[in-house]
Amino acid sequence: MQLTVDHHPVKLSRWAPSPAGPNAPALLLLHGALNDASVWHRLGPACAAAGHQVLAPDQPAHGGSAGPLLPDIDALAAWVLRVADAAGLDRFSVAGHSMGSLIALEVAAQAPERVAHLLLLGTAFPMRVSPALLESAVATPEAGMDLINTLSYSPAAAAQTEGPLAEARAASRALMARTQAGCTEGNLFLHDFQLCDRYTDGLAAAARVRCPVTLIQAEADRMTPAKATVALVEALKAEVRMVPGGHTMLQEQPEAVARAVLAALGAAT
Repeated sequence: MQLTVDHHPVKLSRWAPSPAGPNAPALLLLHGALNDASVWHRLGPACAAAGHQVLAPDQPAHGGSAGPLLPDIDALAAWVLRVADAAGLDRFSVAGHSMGSLIALEVAAQAPERVAHLLLLGTAFPMRVSPALLESAVATPEAGMDLINTLSYSPAAAAQTEGPLAEARAASRALMARTQAGCTEGNLFLHDFQLCDRYTDGLAAAARVRCPVTLIQAEADRMTPAKATVALVEALKAEVRMVPGGHTMLQEQPEAVARAVLAALGAAT
């Protein structure tokens, strides 16, 4: 479906429970850097089957959404709240992966009365990005995307050259290239990773969160390892659920992630 937010079209992927009902709890899913809402194509249906109304927007200048690139994580969170308004959502849970987890954290901080549950997948604070990778985003973006794609999978998955995981890696790499090429507003690779690197308000935001919080951490995550979540877990008094796989858990271990999310939302099957 498509909404209009700030006079720009927003592509919104939607999965409805069956049978649909007016009291179905809402869940917003926020994608990470150089991605779009297609990364949720396994989790969205699983949550809908468990009775949730699930909505996943493409962020501005990502995928099918237009509009200018927004300057920081705070601005993206405010934009998400305007998307929720346009979709008619008053109260909802919000889950974000990687960069999307920082946006989700800010959503819960900016509107604590509206968020029922906060789920942070593949998160870290601070979410620092190496200067070499930022330089690669400008000078050699194809090589930079290759490196990110390798590090985003567990070593075992990255070593596979055929089969489902090799196909998933190829699809992840193609999505980054497609999202980068489709952005007419600037260098999306550089923009998204700079936003992660520059975000400094995580602990201040955590202090304003009022809902239950769950971190879903992949055991072999090389991009946002567990040691980078310690302060955030303590500040949020968060529950931590571990799943196998690497940072790209949504593609590498979709069933395990779905079980963890549904268990956290109280809808495990």
